[in-house]
Amino acid sequence: MDHGLARVETDGHRADVVLDRAHKRNAMSEQLMRDLTEAFRTVAELEEVRSVVMLGEGPVLCAGMDLNMMRERADAPEEFDHDLFPDLLDTIADCPLPTVAAIHGAAPAGGFELSLPFDFRVIGADAKYGVIEVQLGTFPHGGATQRLPRLVGMAKAKEFVLAGEFIDPEEAERHGLVNEVVEPGTVKERARDLADDLAANAPMGIVRAKESLNAAPEMSIDEGLAFERSLGREIYDTRDYREGIQARLDGREPDFENR
Repeated sequence: MDHGLARVETDGHRADVVLDRAHKRNAMSEQLMRDLTEAFRTVAELEEVRSVVMLGEGPVLCAGMDLNMMRERADAPEEFDHDLFPDLLDTIADCPLPTVAAIHGAAPAGGFELSLPFDFRVIGADAKYGVIEVQLGTFPHGGATQRLPRLVGMAKAKEFVLAGEFIDPEEAERHGLVNEVVEPGTVKERARDLADDLAANAPMGIVRAKESLNAAPEMSIDEGLAFERSLGREIYDTRDYREGIQARLDGREPDFENR
């Protein structure tokens, strides 16, 4: 499925969302942001899809914001839609399916912020990854000052943001910023394998588990436990719940149907 500068490819229960602006190293233009937002809205509605991977066409995931666009925006800020990037990140964060970002080659600045709303981040050992906006005359205001502390804690988030330097992938893994560091050239394959593993789990369980986890930081423990129980009750009288238990009793792989 072609969405202009983004495309959606499905393989079984996995959808790949591909940034397709390789001649500009997948730098974020206004059109790419619009197309990518639409692509994520599309995959969230596909009944057969149970997990999503984002990757870039060519050697890098995303080189950040298109600098020519940023220069034009600085000259005439009133002519640009400043909600495009936040809306894209919110769309990714709101996706009910498990999401995986394949961070291959490079994802600095806006590319870094683009990866933060994902549930999982797989990065190549050679990737240029960091929130470097303070070196560019601005600061990261696409969500990094809010999402990053929730991932790595406030002290480390301040170090990453205020230093404005690239982050070594191994250090990113140590601090929980990424889930896995893999050899260069294997990032896309590993991200797809991870998404396939996620898609093999009970889809109704995965969606509700993600919903409960995402709600946890905004609730008290009592509110969170009550919300978790309410979501759990939605599963009891389903075909997949019975299938999962029976498959375990039978010693076979379950055949989930999302019902």
